[in-house]
Amino acid sequence: MTTFIYPKISIIIRTLNEAKFLPECLASIQTQVYDGEIETVIVDSGSTDDTLEIGHSHGCKIVKISKNEFTFGRSLNLGCANSNGDILVLLSAHCIPTTTNWLLSLVQPIIHNTCEYAYGRQIPRNGISKYSEGMVFRKYYPPVSALPQEGYFCNNANSAISRETWLKHRFNETLTGLEDMELAKRLVNSSGLVAYVATSVVEHIHEENWRRIKIRYEREAAALAEIEPNLNINALQAAVMFLVGVKSDLVNSSFISILRFIEIIQYRGCQYWGSYIGSKASKLRVSKMKSEYFYPHIKQDVVLIGERNEHNRACTDESY
Repeated sequence: MTTFIYPKISIIIRTLNEAKFLPECLASIQTQVYDGEIETVIVDSGSTDDTLEIGHSHGCKIVKISKNEFTFGRSLNLGCANSNGDILVLLSAHCIPTTTNWLLSLVQPIIHNTCEYAYGRQIPRNGISKYSEGMVFRKYYPPVSALPQEGYFCNNANSAISRETWLKHRFNETLTGLEDMELAKRLVNSSGLVAYVATSVVEHIHEENWRRIKIRYEREAAALAEIEPNLNINALQAAVMFLVGVKSDLVNSSFISILRFIEIIQYRGCQYWGSYIGSKASKLRVSKMKSEYFYPHIKQDVVLIGERNEHNRACTDESY
């Protein structure tokens, strides 16, 4: 009887001043039930807090990238190149796996050749995450898996890709975001498959101010405009989507307070104003974005990859 040998897994985590949630993230990784070898690789872009000490204390391999060399895709490529896994798991430092089966659930579709690229479910953390962000997560990360899915929507906050696939495609190192979807698009166009694994769940924790939320949506919309040049939104569309988003949040909320109402207005405003600005960005503005977002002048954490813009739904179905 032949004994199945589980493939080695490398978990790649990008960091910049992630000391607050990194210990919880790494502790959860260490509880995972998996019969193969696991290594964790941190790609750090200049942390000044205890991030590196935390990584060392949990036995992580540390790879450094300078701020003036950083892009989201380049940091992932660097981490993957400095890892030894047959399967590369990409995890945000502020994403916390919720069960001991998170990892096995995520990589099983790759192990069983159901797909080459898989991504898992994201949920908000109660008491920290903004209500509207939780609604975005609920829309794009439902409780039902798609093995494989249609389209190329994907998210590297909680994903896995085979080393062979990464070597063939690699992440785009010039985009201001959405490097996951750009690679997934090339993969699907070459007859590859992407899967959504609803049983692989993480709490994705964002603690951003309103400016950072707007910037996140702006840079992702600018990246989407490069990936899908026809997916631009005008001011009227942005206004309509803002109103629809606010209405949906209010209808679905179990209670409405003045503070929640204001928060919903602010979040959806940042989301769709940022998406509009980013989708209309000129090449000069995109160049400026890259100098701003890859990010020598930013002291706080630059959010890695959060939820997708609402209009990214076009990547998983034909409606817009």
